[in-house]
Amino acid sequence: MYPSFTGSARRPRQVNLSGRNTNPFAATAAPKQSASAPTTQHTLAHAQAERVQRYQERLRPPAARNIQRSWRGYLSRRQTRAGWRQEWDVREASFGPADTTPYKNEQDCLDQIRLLVHFASPQNRSDGDRLMIFARRYANSSWPTSSAALSDNWAFPLLRLAKLTVSMLASFRSRSTQDLDVLLDLLSTVAATIPQQLAPYSAYYFEALRAVASDSEGSYSLSTSNQGRWVDAVVALLRPALPKAEHAYRGFVSQILRVAAIPVATLQRISDACKAQDLALAMASLLSLPPLNGSLHETNREQLLWLVAYFIYFHRTANPSQAGFGDALYVRILSRYISILAADIALRIDHTTNTTTELEDESTSASASIPPFPPFVRHELLGLISQEHISGLLAKAAAPGDSESEALGVKSEQAAELAVYALTLLRAFPRKGDEIRMWLYFGSTSKRDTKRGPPMPAMKYYYEAASQTAVYKLIRSDPNYAIPLLNPRSKWRANVLALSDRDGQWQVILLFLELYPIVLKVMDDEDFLSGAISTNSSETWTRRSALALDQVRDLTIFLKHLAFSMYWNAPEIAGVEEPENRSSIAAYFSGDKAALSDNHPDGRPVRSQDTTIAGLSWMTLSYMRGMVTGLLRMIYERDSRRKFLASDHWLMTQWFEMDRFVPAVVQEEEEKHKIQDSYGAEGEGEAEDQDDEIEEEQVHDVLVGTQRTQQVRNIERLRRQQRKASRRKYLEAVTPRLEILQNMPFFIPFSTRVQAFRQFVTLDQLRRRRTTDPDLWRFDMMSSNPSHMGRHKARVHRDSIFDDAFEQYYSLGEGLKEPIQIAFVDQFDTVEEGIDGGGVTKEFLTSVTNEAFNSMNGLDMFVENDQHLLYPNPTALEERKELLRQAGEAEGSPTYNESTRDLLRRFEFMGRIIGKCLYEGILVDIHFAPFFLLKWALTGGPNSASRESSYHGNLNDLRDLDEALYQGLLQLKNYPGDVENMGLTFEVTDTLFPADRPSSYHPSQAPIPRTRELINNGSNIPVTNKNRLVYITNIARHRLTVQPYHQTSAFLRGLGTIIDPAWLSMFNQHELQTLISGTDSAPDMADLRRNTLYGGLYVIGDDGLEHSTIQLFWSVVLALDVDDKMKLIKFVTSTPRAPLLGFGNLNPRFSIRDGGNDQTRLPTTSTCVNLLKLPVYRDEGVLRERLLYSIRSGAGFNLS
Repeated sequence: MYPSFTGSARRPRQVNLSGRNTNPFAATAAPKQSASAPTTQHTLAHAQAERVQRYQERLRPPAARNIQRSWRGYLSRRQTRAGWRQEWDVREASFGPADTTPYKNEQDCLDQIRLLVHFASPQNRSDGDRLMIFARRYANSSWPTSSAALSDNWAFPLLRLAKLTVSMLASFRSRSTQDLDVLLDLLSTVAATIPQQLAPYSAYYFEALRAVASDSEGSYSLSTSNQGRWVDAVVALLRPALPKAEHAYRGFVSQILRVAAIPVATLQRISDACKAQDLALAMASLLSLPPLNGSLHETNREQLLWLVAYFIYFHRTANPSQAGFGDALYVRILSRYISILAADIALRIDHTTNTTTELEDESTSASASIPPFPPFVRHELLGLISQEHISGLLAKAAAPGDSESEALGVKSEQAAELAVYALTLLRAFPRKGDEIRMWLYFGSTSKRDTKRGPPMPAMKYYYEAASQTAVYKLIRSDPNYAIPLLNPRSKWRANVLALSDRDGQWQVILLFLELYPIVLKVMDDEDFLSGAISTNSSETWTRRSALALDQVRDLTIFLKHLAFSMYWNAPEIAGVEEPENRSSIAAYFSGDKAALSDNHPDGRPVRSQDTTIAGLSWMTLSYMRGMVTGLLRMIYERDSRRKFLASDHWLMTQWFEMDRFVPAVVQEEEEKHKIQDSYGAEGEGEAEDQDDEIEEEQVHDVLVGTQRTQQVRNIERLRRQQRKASRRKYLEAVTPRLEILQNMPFFIPFSTRVQAFRQFVTLDQLRRRRTTDPDLWRFDMMSSNPSHMGRHKARVHRDSIFDDAFEQYYSLGEGLKEPIQIAFVDQFDTVEEGIDGGGVTKEFLTSVTNEAFNSMNGLDMFVENDQHLLYPNPTALEERKELLRQAGEAEGSPTYNESTRDLLRRFEFMGRIIGKCLYEGILVDIHFAPFFLLKWALTGGPNSASRESSYHGNLNDLRDLDEALYQGLLQLKNYPGDVENMGLTFEVTDTLFPADRPSSYHPSQAPIPRTRELINNGSNIPVTNKNRLVYITNIARHRLTVQPYHQTSAFLRGLGTIIDPAWLSMFNQHELQTLISGTDSAPDMADLRRNTLYGGLYVIGDDGLEHSTIQLFWSVVLALDVDDKMKLIKFVTSTPRAPLLGFGNLNPRFSIRDGGNDQTRLPTTSTCVNLLKLPVYRDEGVLRERLLYSIRSGAGFNLS
């Protein structure tokens, strides 16, 4: 008996369809079936097929019944609807003509509506005709009288009628405009009657209205006759005050405001009916909507632009008295939308016509086109950066009714909202950045400096807001707080501040850091140093905007700590970057490359490796570091020009081990070269950077090939950028001291930086020569490469030193770093004999510099200012071109081009000569203008902040160029009257061949004026009180940067060939002058005595005692005044200043040898070897008399 739970004792049948042997005791496997015999698999498949067939046979009768039932139902519904249509037609005919006869009573109207919505179909044209008949009769009726008197019996039928009308609208585009008017009247009437019931369906309602008003491309195409009724239908859901108004406005924003080119008159009618607060809330809600399914197209991007433009228009034309209206929500929403569209705006805002790059193969259709903005969109967007708009927003900040005990959170929130908005504008309008900063600078808040004082300037308002943040206070107290505040994921005090508070406070600080540089550019030293907070409204705006000196001191401490931490702790701050979290509205409206790429405020692409700051995806750590570095250096430069901070204020030596600093930074420099070698040659890296810049500039202007070629070029450029970013990031991690030394050198004492500079030169010599001894290098070259050695030899005539040097040494390029051999030739073409122990090279360099930089030598390459300081002749290139034109050379001809290039090559060679002097440690008595030296320190200097902290000409630097022009612009800036009466425009006149600068090259050439526009269409733009600072800034930039650009660039290119620009960035303008010509301080004669070598009779013997004449000499020298001591040093070394690191570093060393026993003979020198030939005087008075006579007359220069 087989036990089971079923009650049956029969063993169940077992069917084995697997083909496996289930007998565990079987000795062998089952024999294989032949190919022709049926297998178990065939049996299984056959059984399954039979099972499916039986199942389908069982379902066939029910399916047939369902089909029959559906068909009978369809026929029944069709017959029923046909009966309803007939009944509706009969009843409608009984009422009389629809155009003139209303319904008899309310019940008849309601019955007709109920009947109509039951059978009417949008696909049935006759139903559309019936709806038209009803609409005309309904327009003549008065039921229901109002939405307030609406009964429950009416609400649902009218809602269904509205849905039917909306469905019918699409088919009415093909009918007459009169029919469309009737239908729009019906829709607006029903919507005004049941707005609350219809509001949840507003998306479908406005979608239908959008379809009626727009063409296939999404542009407004409604005829003039239909516009009024279309607007009535649009505003029907917007005008009433509804509990669910956000539904209606959300549909309006997402549908109607996507229509392009709505007429302004139509917009004005809609604007009058809109409630600004509800519209703003709907715009805000759209930001949080989930993205649409499916692909996104460029048209969606254009729709978002129109949406933003309409929103700006509605805000501008809205009635400010509307309840709940305010600018805070508007600023917050517009910031989000503008940040999404920033890439498009930055690319297209300045284009007024299509810019297209045509390709060789037109079939590829890969032309790069930049469509201009529609005029309405461009007008509304440019309105955002107008002075009135920006000043109006600032004026509403910090209302005067607020007490001092107000919650700081309210003020901080206002400041943060305005900060995000301003930063977004700077990003979206990079070419208008200076104007935006200027209008923000001119803005004032309603907050007062004092209780009865004038409104507070925006600069002070944002400084107050920034300095009161916890971020500012924490970093000011300790640089290490910058780590968690810049990177919340760091392990260093990770919970120091809540993320939301941190981002808002950073936003306020970042805006201040963006604005303060514009103040430093337009503020002269007197205004800056005025210091105290002014309460006199009659003072200039610039002076009222000046921070107090103690505030500047606190600001520099904050900036020092922040900048130090951003370089010293760069790896920890950068951390691991999370993928950018894009908002859903970006996905909703984007879909092109512009939407997926972010730019800096000056227009540069953001690298994906950059860590973002303050919740702003485009505010990267590298950009912020450059901004902080640039601002810090601007304040430091002003302090270098006119001291207002303590001498040790800038030092941060407490954060370094100074006794090991120089060896450590030299090791980092060596490590940098190794890293660069591993990534590729330094020159190759620079070439990559130049290629990237050229491609970025010419991407829309040159022929770039087929689409495939463009893709390859883009991929290669991306790879180069990735290699560069990787190298940059690794260098920041392994060379923090070097980064600080080259970007913020004032953290380290000057003497330490000079030691590091000399060590860098020594390291470079070892890398190039494998020795620092010139003789060993010459011996090695003579034995291994004599031809290479021959390139370093030159014959130089004393009456044409510069020309001969240029002809023979220009081709050396970077090879000028190596030792050179000079043979001087006199006027009889005889080679002067001499042994070059370094002295002939020194004489050669000093002679070349004396001839090349002498402003009276007729070369016209360098000129002097009123203080007799040198700078490149700003008109040299234009004068050369003018002389060539007068000589009959056509512009662009080979002779014309070669002559202009030759002039720039000479400027480049002069830069190499100065670089050679710095490289060899040879002092030359040449003094450059501070603004020119400032370009050495900043142009291309700081590696990670080259664009932000590079040289920008300003009013204060103009003083070193032209004192008269500086004073004139200063009077213009402070003029209390109407500046427009002066008749100035945005033009500048340059004078070629000025009369106060005669030249042997063109002695009879009359001055030639050349007028240029400072800005586009500048000749038609008058200078007014509002834009005079912009005019002053443009004048300074033209005179200091634009006009001498080619000459200065050529000189700096030559200088950078010999001296790494990063080394020059370690010094300010005054320190660079000290490197060139020595220190201005009184020479240390005791140090000179310790480091003097003696020869001939004056050699110190075994007793260690000096010769009696030497003792008399030092007795006389020590008694000299400072001027005579400096004259003595110049008499022997050709420069009056001592070496930076003392006379022990003078090359060659200061030497004295006997010059005969004739007591009437004067002391003479060989300045090439720093040798004083002193006769053996026996009387101190005679020695003093002869020595003073020699050093004051300048005699004694000859070659031994």
